[in-house]
Amino acid sequence: MALVDRVKGILLTPKTEWTVIETEPATPASLYTGYAIPLAAIPALAGFIGWSVVGINVLGTSIKIPMSDGLVGALARFIGTLLGVFVLALIIDALAPTFGGQKSSIQALKVAVYSSTATWVAGIFMIIPSLSILSVLGLYSLYLLYLGLPQLMKAPADKAVGYTALIVVVGIVLFLLVGAVTNQLVGYGTWARWTPGG
Repeated sequence: MALVDRVKGILLTPKTEWTVIETEPATPASLYTGYAIPLAAIPALAGFIGWSVVGINVLGTSIKIPMSDGLVGALARFIGTLLGVFVLALIIDALAPTFGGQKSSIQALKVAVYSSTATWVAGIFMIIPSLSILSVLGLYSLYLLYLGLPQLMKAPADKAVGYTALIVVVGIVLFLLVGAVTNQLVGYGTWARWTPGG
């Protein structure tokens, strides 16, 4: 399925799209190269443009992250995101039997990749730092996870909510860890590294 069609399907008609995804043949390579990599690049590139090119106006001064730091940060976030999705899939697969589901590494990876769609697409708002708060729309990914997880991992309805809740918590922790590690690598937490720009 074409990338744009899949994005529209998972965002606009997720119940129907998860049914298609469930039986669709896939490999880790096809999920990453055909979907995760292009979409995970959206917030990484938008963040770089927003913070290193556009900047943010503070008390009449335009503040930007230096280009070199911005590029390293974008790359670190991009790689961290892709690794986070992989780790999330491993956890989804490992926990499936605990909640009466069936282990399947490829189905778990499908859940991790496709449920991340809203987060990646909402990352476009980072291109203008003052609008980056709108990235919160990416929380729709939690709903996508809620719909796809029990269907693809075959968890019974009575255990699906607990399974989903645990994976949501794990996903949030992974997201925070990736953010913390990449911020430390690049030094985003240090205002002294930011340079005023015009």
